Amino acid sequence: MLILPAIDIIGGRCVRLTQGDYARETVYADDPSSVARSFNEAGAKWIHVVDLDGAKAGSPVNLATIERIVSSVSCSVEVGGGVRDFASVDALLSIGVARVIVGTKIVKEPSWAASLFSQYGDRVVAGIDARDKMAAVAGWTEGSSVSALELAQRVSSQGCKRIILTDIATDGAFTGPNLDLLREVAGGVSVPVIASGGVSCLADVKALAAMKDPSVEGVIIGKAIYEGRVSLAETLRVGSNNHT
Repeated sequence: MLILPAIDIIGGRCVRLTQGDYARETVYADDPSSVARSFNEAGAKWIHVVDLDGAKAGSPVNLATIERIVSSVSCSVEVGGGVRDFASVDALLSIGVARVIVGTKIVKEPSWAASLFSQYGDRVVAGIDARDKMAAVAGWTEGSSVSALELAQRVSSQGCKRIILTDIATDGAFTGPNLDLLREVAGGVSVPVIASGGVSCLADVKALAAMKDPSVEGVIIGKAIYEGRVSLAETLRVGSNNHT
């Protein structure tokens, strides 16, 4: 199982929000690239980066910071946050980002989503953020009328190669991952799903690995690493011992 440590950026700094609430922000580092280097040195194969300013603004904001992260590590970097047109995808890919996460626009404009997956293939990922099983958009500030499962099935039928599923209620809350939602979505599609939200300890990672679901490819871990609740190196060992 792939372990993806997370870096969330606001104003060029490494932060975490609780349940996506911009008013509940904790700053962990002034230099996200130094955090990325520590993840790289611990053995991470991928780093998950979110431009939270971009998610709010509707287009990437922290490109210079992201470029510094990419250039300072040898592992792969995926980035999301405010990617709502092809120009934003191209801008991120051009600075060395390995794959780009798109969320809001795939919910709001299905025909655009189809052209996105057709053009970029596995260089783009569908980011599905769920609140009470329904997809949320615009940096989690708006709801929608489509369920996470419906959206997952729709994008996979449109050629999406990978899904990142975030459960908003558990994100940064240390309550454990929403395994029921993950089972429902991963069981409803044939593409790999990466889980995000809720990991509070090593046992949570082991519980995800114990699902033995071939569709569950990995898990994104953020706050638990920053708060010292899990050791990234130890978590990576658990992940490498539990290939799905």
